[in-house]
Amino acid sequence: MKNFELFLHNYGISIFYVKIGLSFLFSFLITFFSIPTITKISRRKNLMDEPGIRSSHIRKIPNLGGIAIFYSIGICISIFAYELFDLYKFLFASLIVLLYVGVMDDIVVMRAYKKLVAQIVVSLFIVIGSDIRIRSLFGLFGVNEINYFISIVISIITFIILINAFNLIDGIDGLAGGYSVVCSALFGISYYRLGEYNYPLVILSVIIIGSVLAFLYYNLSNYRAVKIFMGDTGSMLLGFLLAFTCICFIDIFIDKDLMNVPKYHLKSAPVIAVAILILPIVDTLNVILVRLWNKKSPFVADKNHIHHKLLKLDLTHKRSSFYIISYYLFIVAVAYLLRHTNVNLLLVIILSLGFLGAYLPDFIFVLKNNKLKSNN
Repeated sequence: MKNFELFLHNYGISIFYVKIGLSFLFSFLITFFSIPTITKISRRKNLMDEPGIRSSHIRKIPNLGGIAIFYSIGICISIFAYELFDLYKFLFASLIVLLYVGVMDDIVVMRAYKKLVAQIVVSLFIVIGSDIRIRSLFGLFGVNEINYFISIVISIITFIILINAFNLIDGIDGLAGGYSVVCSALFGISYYRLGEYNYPLVILSVIIIGSVLAFLYYNLSNYRAVKIFMGDTGSMLLGFLLAFTCICFIDIFIDKDLMNVPKYHLKSAPVIAVAILILPIVDTLNVILVRLWNKKSPFVADKNHIHHKLLKLDLTHKRSSFYIISYYLFIVAVAYLLRHTNVNLLLVIILSLGFLGAYLPDFIFVLKNNKLKSNN
């Protein structure tokens, strides 16, 4: 690979842009051509997602699409962003653990505590082993630099929450995948603007986008014969990688004594990261609060997720996903426009808009029912 880079350099061709193009192309093609085989095996071996209480589908659908996403991401990072595996020694090991746990859960359904143990192990790998952690809150809640051990605890909790939060929003066609593409694009653009030291992370973002777009081709298909879900394998993998890119994004703005690395400063960096990942954060918090308010266990499944509320309004999966993603993109735009506002005030604004989005479908549903009653 280094000889190839030298060859391109001699001809004045930017290796970075070549990597961007090839990483997108190969990540898309690997996923695109892997899924039909996975679908065929899933149907032959009856490895299907059975409709349940929380399900928004009525037929059995293959749910091992996450394997293709992992396959694509694992190969393409190793070729086009191999620096990541040098910088973060435990990154690949973490992905392997998540693959194993996800596939086991998609096939035989693991107990929740076993999945949680695996997620803790993965978080320990990346937080302690690779030193990917939240080191500062930039004045949020009056906190700046965080004690090392507290930093580890907060970072592990962040990984676990985001891994499970992405799992929870994966309830309708296109939502988890589409939102992953949007988040990766936003982080990728941010990394690109912040300089070439972050280029491997830009390529990682492009690889995620390519592989997930190929998955969405099948996930959003109207033909049952090719339709597939990403399953826990895909949602946990994407949740983990977006938590990883999120913490790396925050870390860029912390002063470090590294030579030849430009220093940036943005007090609102943690809130911008929250804004980008606002959908899974708000959806998970809202569901837990509603369950506790109703004196139910926060781990009991229900239909209080944002996507379930939109389906109650008789919207299709595609429209529901489009509306949800569009609204939360609006929140990201607000966060960017107000990025120089006081960090605590900005967090209040972002969370308020986030929860407003969670309850807008309820308001519309009530208004719709009142209108029907008045017409009758």
